This record gives sequence, structure tokens and C-alpha cells, in this order.
Amino acid sequence: MQYPKFVKAGIVLTAIAAAVLAGCSRSQASNAPAAAPAPAVSVAEVVAKPLRDFEEFTGRLESVTTVQIQPRVSGFIESAQFAEGAHVKKGQILFRIDPRPYQAEVDRLAAQLKRARSQASLAAQNHERGKQLIAKHVIAQQDFDQLETAATSSSDDIGSAQAAMESARLNLEFTEVRSPIEGRVSRMLITPGNLVATTSVLTTVVSDNPVYTYFDVDEATYLRFAHGVAGGESPVYMGLVDEQGYPHEGRLDFVDNQVDPKSGTIRARGVFDNKDGHFTPGLFARIKLVGGNARDTVLIDERAVGTDLGKKFVLALKKDNSLEYRPVTLGAAIEGLRVVREGLAAGDVIVVNGLQHVRPGATVNPTRVPMTTDSKAVAQLTPAAPKTVSTATGNGGRAALN
Repeated sequence: MQYPKFVKAGIVLTAIAAAVLAGCSRSQASNAPAAAPAPAVSVAEVVAKPLRDFEEFTGRLESVTTVQIQPRVSGFIESAQFAEGAHVKKGQILFRIDPRPYQAEVDRLAAQLKRARSQASLAAQNHERGKQLIAKHVIAQQDFDQLETAATSSSDDIGSAQAAMESARLNLEFTEVRSPIEGRVSRMLITPGNLVATTSVLTTVVSDNPVYTYFDVDEATYLRFAHGVAGGESPVYMGLVDEQGYPHEGRLDFVDNQVDPKSGTIRARGVFDNKDGHFTPGLFARIKLVGGNARDTVLIDERAVGTDLGKKFVLALKKDNSLEYRPVTLGAAIEGLRVVREGLAAGDVIVVNGLQHVRPGATVNPTRVPMTTDSKAVAQLTPAAPKTVSTATGNGGRAALN
């Protein structure tokens, strides 16, 4: 059969195109890249350990003792003997009041006491002579009674003069206004040159070691910690606003005797050592109250937690190295760690680094790393190891506590 020339040309072009396409397909198949390797991720086994329960509160630091410095005698302030805001010792002189009027009173009473002693000596001598005369019936009984009364009265005058002298010496001593406690002194409220009375407040001194922190515990927490809180046995930890965690350890030394019905809270107090003067009364403080009962707790690194539409999740590693999506319910944050209340159990392995590069169901190349839980905060919540009783052969068979 004869075909027109243009039909023959079309058949030839079709054959050439088919050959070219076949060649390209073979070339693309031979140049296709190999499958991508599984992404590398760091995985760690969750930490399951018993931890004591705790709650967090806020409070304020207060001094154990606050003293208003008032003079015991009136007069003009002669000088101030302290630097404002400085640390002062117990008994240190803070102010001097003009002592001259009080020194003059001491001198006057000293002379009066001397005169009273002289009069008493004379009265005693007259009384002794009277005894001899009355025995010889030289003087009347009435005259002797007067001599005896004079001797007794003169002796009493000495006692009165001595008491007045002691009072005057105290007033002279009180012209030196001293700090009754050791602590930090405030500014001068009345400066030298002013006349002050015994009601005048010159400055204040607050003790600074130890310090108190007061905080209010809600009813639910109080009932949960009732045994330790009421007995003052619960440890208390504190952190200031510029500190991470709760680096300072103290003890609970006071719990009020009733719950406030208006607020539903009970006032508690912790006491903290302040030998280095780090704490200043009035500072805001964060308080962590630790309970005595421990319970099994799952801890994970916060970096292992992802967020999906407001929900928290982790990626758990399965036996075939694929990843499984696990929704979790988180508890408290503890220095880079999170308590997991639901969603994980002891023995689970999760992705802790590289979470953003993988997805659920993906196969990964895992590298095992430890879950770091050696923080100070975890140590604060870890119950102490129980004391063991062992029998020592060198103490007569008696049990010894280790």
C-alpha cells in the first residue's frame, strides 16, 4: 500500500521521538538518587524515682528583732557615733547626749551621801554615849529614845542617799545611747544639736542573722502537709528574684494556731541563716515547702517536650527505631526538668535532642544519652536514704546505727 510522503515523514518522527523518550527514561532511572539515610537523634530513658511532694509560695523577709532606739534621758544630742546603714554590735554607742547636767547631779548627790554618812557617824556615837548615861541614870529615858531614833534615822538617810546616787549614775550612763542588739542601723531620724525627750525615736536597728520569711499556706496544702507543717519538720527552701531555683535551705519554725477564715490560709514562717548578710529584711522571696511523703515520679528533660496546638507531647522510640507520638500531662518544672504526670512510664525512651527534625512514624538513627537529673532541686526533693542497723562484733553484740 502506498502512503503519501507526509504520512511517511510522520511515522519516522514518531519512531524517533519514542526512541528518545525511552533513552531518557533509562538515563533517569540510572541517575536516580539513593534513599535518604535515617535522621540522627539523641534519645534517653526517662527517669523514674521517688520524690517528695512540694508546693511553692511567695513571701517577704523580715528581721527577727526590730528595735526603735529611744533615749532614756532627755537632753541635747551632742554627737552621733555610727555610720548610717552600717552593721553595729550589741552595746555599741550610737548617740551621746550632753552629760553635764547629769554629771552635776551625780556630784551633788555624792556630796549629800558624804554628809549623810557623817551625820550617821555622829548619831551613832551619841547613841553609844547615851547607852552609858542611861545605865547610870544620868539622862532620862526620853532623851535616850531620841538619841536612838536619830541613829536609826541617820542610817536610813545613808540608804536613801545611796539609792539617789545610783539613780543619778544610771542617768549619767544613759547619756550614752547604745544599741541593745547586733544588726543593721538605719539613718538618723534626729541629728546632733536637737533636744530630745525619752519618747523621741532616734533611729532603728534590725537584727540580720538569722532572718524570717513569712508566707501563707492554703488549706489544701496545709492538710496535705499537716504532719510535717504542724510539727515544724518540713524543710523550706528559698530563692530571691535574681536567683535560679531555691538555693537557700532553712527550716520551718512556726505555724499559726488557726486558719484565717477570710483568706482560707494559715501563716507559716521559715528561718534562714544570714551570716554573710546576703538577705535584707523586706525583700520578696520565693518559698518551696517540701513534704515528707515520697511518691514515684517520672522526670524528663524539658527539651524533649513539643507543643501541638497547645497540647504537650513527646516522641517515644519504639523497638524498630520508629517514633511514636505520645501526649503527656506535665507537672512542675524543676531546674530544666519536668515532672510527667501522665503519658510516660519507667523504661520509656524518648527523643531529647533533634525533635524539630523528625516526625511521628519516622525511622531514626538513635544515639543513647543519659537523662541528666543531678540538679540541686532534684536533690532537695529526694528522700534521704534510710538508716540501716548493723551488728558490730566489737561492741558486745549491740546494734549500731550506720
